[in-house]
Amino acid sequence: MSTVTRQIPIDDAPIERVVLAERSRSWWQLPTSLSVLALLALVVFGIRAPGDATTAYQIAREGNLNPGGIIPELVTVPTGATAIVLAVLCLAIAGFFWWVQATVRVLPRGVRPAALVAFGLLWVLAFLTWSIGRSTVDIGALLQTTLVLSVPLAFGAMSGVLSERAGVVNIAIEGQLLFGAFGGALVASITGSPWIGLLAAPIVALGIGALLALFAVGHHVQQIIVGVVLNVFAIGLTSFLFGTVMKQDPGRFNTAHRLPNLRIPVLADIPVLGRVLFDQNILVYLMWIISIGLTIALFRTRWGLRVRAVGEHPRAADTVGIDVNRTRWSNVLIGSAVAGLGGATLTLGTNVAFGEEMSSGKGYIALAAMILGRYHPLGAVAAALMFAFAEALQLRLGSLSSSADAVVSIPSQFLLMLPYIVTLFAVAGVVGRVRVPAADGVPYIKQ
Repeated sequence: MSTVTRQIPIDDAPIERVVLAERSRSWWQLPTSLSVLALLALVVFGIRAPGDATTAYQIAREGNLNPGGIIPELVTVPTGATAIVLAVLCLAIAGFFWWVQATVRVLPRGVRPAALVAFGLLWVLAFLTWSIGRSTVDIGALLQTTLVLSVPLAFGAMSGVLSERAGVVNIAIEGQLLFGAFGGALVASITGSPWIGLLAAPIVALGIGALLALFAVGHHVQQIIVGVVLNVFAIGLTSFLFGTVMKQDPGRFNTAHRLPNLRIPVLADIPVLGRVLFDQNILVYLMWIISIGLTIALFRTRWGLRVRAVGEHPRAADTVGIDVNRTRWSNVLIGSAVAGLGGATLTLGTNVAFGEEMSSGKGYIALAAMILGRYHPLGAVAAALMFAFAEALQLRLGSLSSSADAVVSIPSQFLLMLPYIVTLFAVAGVVGRVRVPAADGVPYIKQ
């Protein structure tokens, strides 16, 4: 008996109408936003800047970040003209997006994010040129501060990636950072060795991870509520131990220790970036190693495939023999240990004794970095660097705004809000377009 196969015609017109209608409502949003920001930079930072103002960029210092004086130490530019040029380049990028969106062109992979990054860098340079007019900014010092501030955020964001790729919402990053900072400082003080404190920090942070896995995975409690409660628990417990133990004998239980810098020969001699990237403590190197290793593990190994399967479709993963809850347990624990390393950065990485609530909301900013990085380790690190740059800029502008040479006096209250404003706008701008793992936050009950 022969089988006759009929091809049923499919009418794509309704689907096309839906796609075009959706596009007609949203295609203009990105170009419009970029155009408004570029015009703001042109008018406020460029045209309205005093005509006689000049901005000095201290690129590097002889013998410090610029061995041999290879590049100029100081570059002075006219404030208004430089800001106008940078704003015009921003307008050009905005025009490029208008053209792409209007002609419905598909860009090669990586062009769109590269163009957005270029726009952001140009806009920030325009703002920086305007805000520090008649003053000098040390680029090397600004980059150094950015990198130091980014390390705890990056470790916290990677902790979130590990947990949420397996389907567990990790709001408890704040508590894990705090436990890591407390454990690292306490053990380093007792033993007199920052290296032993570094080993203790992720182990102590495992306590928060174990509680999160126990309630969220083992008892199927609502994961966001568990995370918030664990953060409050971490703040309360560390504050209690700080007041009853560390304050009573700070010389024994809370002395400042610092991990030594490990200089990489040759690479550390590269002008400007050499010392910033290759003359740091081991935590900075671990940040790069873990982010690259985690990217390879998640997207190029069988283990990573299983983790992503558990986070996307746990029922299907279970049917092929993957232990869903065991995978979630292990990922939460590994993630909490990674966050513990970020907590160690707050004390052992900066030569600072432990203080109450010293994480200061960094866990929540790390959570935003994870979302902005699209649940990707390298994206999370890049977002952490952006948020850290905003905080470093806030610290620098805070000292300049009160200077008599400043072109503009920025209110200190706004400067204090700057890192959080950047976080809010960054997440609000992409959260609607980020694809969350399908089973993230959904408990799995084996049947």
